[in-house]
Amino acid sequence: MTASHSGHIVIIGAGAAGLMAARELGRAGKRVTILEARDRCGGRIYPLPAAEFGYPAEGGAEFVHGEAPVTRTLLREAGLSLSPLHGRRWSVKDGALSQSDSPPSHAGQLYQALAELEADLPIAEFLERHFAGHQYGELRRAITRMVEGYDAADPARASTFALRDEWMDRGPGTQGRIVGGYGALIDFLAAECRRLGALIHLSAVVNAIEESGGRAIAYCDGGGMHEGDAVILTVPLPVLAEIALPPAAREKAAACAQIGFGNVVKILLRFATKWWAEAGGRDLVDLSFLLSSATVPTWWTQHPAMDPVLTGWFAGPKTDTVAHFAEEELVGIGLASLAETFGMTLDELKTGLVAARAINWGNDPFARGAYSYATPKTREAQSVLGTPDGGCVYFSGEALYRGRDMGTVEAALASGLERARTILATGP
Repeated sequence: MTASHSGHIVIIGAGAAGLMAARELGRAGKRVTILEARDRCGGRIYPLPAAEFGYPAEGGAEFVHGEAPVTRTLLREAGLSLSPLHGRRWSVKDGALSQSDSPPSHAGQLYQALAELEADLPIAEFLERHFAGHQYGELRRAITRMVEGYDAADPARASTFALRDEWMDRGPGTQGRIVGGYGALIDFLAAECRRLGALIHLSAVVNAIEESGGRAIAYCDGGGMHEGDAVILTVPLPVLAEIALPPAAREKAAACAQIGFGNVVKILLRFATKWWAEAGGRDLVDLSFLLSSATVPTWWTQHPAMDPVLTGWFAGPKTDTVAHFAEEELVGIGLASLAETFGMTLDELKTGLVAARAINWGNDPFARGAYSYATPKTREAQSVLGTPDGGCVYFSGEALYRGRDMGTVEAALASGLERARTILATGP
């Protein structure tokens, strides 16, 4: 490859999108500087110390969803493998455990109403129009739980068309985990970027970007500045609002208001044993996911791995109620939810507790939430943010991905790759 350093690109954010864009630009001979606010790469990919949980547990993104072609290609390049999820899903209702593979009540009517829908609208409005009767109460609750939990979305804003694509196309798709965790993939990408000459500056918090003479300047807290032919912003949407931008870029960034962004509280509990394997007199050795109506309604195991860790998932608008809770309080909520779900006492649970962490992504200053979701106006906003306009400022990240898996690591990687190729085709 012939190196031609005719352009210098400054990338804000060393998450999946930023690193992927940097590698692609570096391969084309561009000079790349990455400015990362954290003291590590990865962004919302957040590996926890293996010594704490017995394996590289994920404080952030954990699963590979669906086909994920960009992710799987990258895994092959990195020599990493994917472990498919196995096991059974269970639910708890009225204190009783049961398998939760059955479709929701009135599923046929739901699919018909979705198929006949001609104009997109928020899910809450769709349910009110088509399934307001008391006989549909279970269906409404099931859909709301999925939207708030799986998508971390507000039903009053979330797109019904997105739900239709998710349910009627092929569902959420197959899921798996990277052997060694997402952190191994980030380490590979960061090493690739450095091999290609990219400079990665950690603890570099960007507060403003200016355009001058056809070039872009990124200003950091503490007075640092980095000039380039273009800047790619890959920060989460809420953080974007905290960076001063040139007028044209700020006008484009206003479209972000039409893209949803949800929050997640993730709770990881390591126990001395897999005590849940025989909970309630049931054979739960192969338990994968457990759903209930507790405050923290979703839990999963590491099955088929033997690690005695339960991960709790509390997502969507309800996380606003714990916005000011300390980590210890969030762990307490998780333990109380588990005790309620399994009919145990807190003392029984705490006796076998080895390690605990709770990550409220809404309180993370460099994320302000977990991931994006589609509203009825999201596709239009993505088009505005992704269209080159001759300026020096570009946008990238999982929220700008136009495929069906926006909000995922695959979306971030694909968006970073697309933005780099846009610059190579039309930019400096």
